[in-house]
This record gives sequence, structure tokens and C-alpha cells, in this order.
Amino acid sequence: QLQLVESGGGLVQPGGSLRLSCAATGLSVNHYAMGWFRQAPGKEREGLACISTVGNRTVYADSVEGRFTIIRDSAKNMVYLEMNSLKQEDTGLYFCVPTDPCAKKGGSIPRLYALNYWGKGTPVNVSS
Repeated sequence: QLQLVESGGGLVQPGGSLRLSCAATGLSVNHYAMGWFRQAPGKEREGLACISTVGNRTVYADSVEGRFTIIRDSAKNMVYLEMNSLKQEDTGLYFCVPTDPCAKKGGSIPRLYALNYWGKGTPVNVSS
């Protein structure tokens, strides 16, 4: 049974950092492009980052480029999102999900590209 479990969220001050983790069972993260999506309060779920299966190519939404890094650990079957220089607008519920294609359109990764295997997410609250 496929299961994705996100963790690592929490309360952080603006300018701070967090590292989110995604543990996958029933699915090999090495065989799928994997992405991180965010559901901000009152907004559509948007794709922030993805990592492809070809050469670990990464794609980032314009809003997080240069601040966030997506990492795949094939040995542990985990995917991580390292977030730096956090802003209040980064607040939201974060999900990892298989993503096909791993590509950007209109400045972010469309929700349409996320395969329909959603976990419960992990909350991130950036606030002073």
C-alpha cells in the first residue's frame, strides 16, 4: 500500500530554516519524479519543487528558487525539502507527492502534474 508521510514542519521565525522529510512506503522514490507542494491558507495548492529521475534534475517555483532545495535519498527511500530564508508567505501545509512531469509552468509546478497520492502533509508556520 502506497503511503507518503511528511514530517519536520513547525513554527519558525522569518529568515529561519526548516528541513522537511517525506518517508515513502509502497513506492520507490528512485522510480518516480518527486515533488513538494504547498497549500497556503485561502490559496490553491501549488508545486514548489520537484526532482526528476533523470540525473536528479531539479525544478523550482519562482517563489522559492534560491531558498529551497529538494533532495532524494534513494537508500532511505526519502525525499527532503530544505528551506532557508523563510518568509511569512511560506506558511502552509506541505506535501510530497509523485510528480509527472517534473516541470514548471507559469512560474510554479502545476497541481495537475501531481499524481493523486496525497499524504496528510506537515504544517509550516512562519511567524514572528
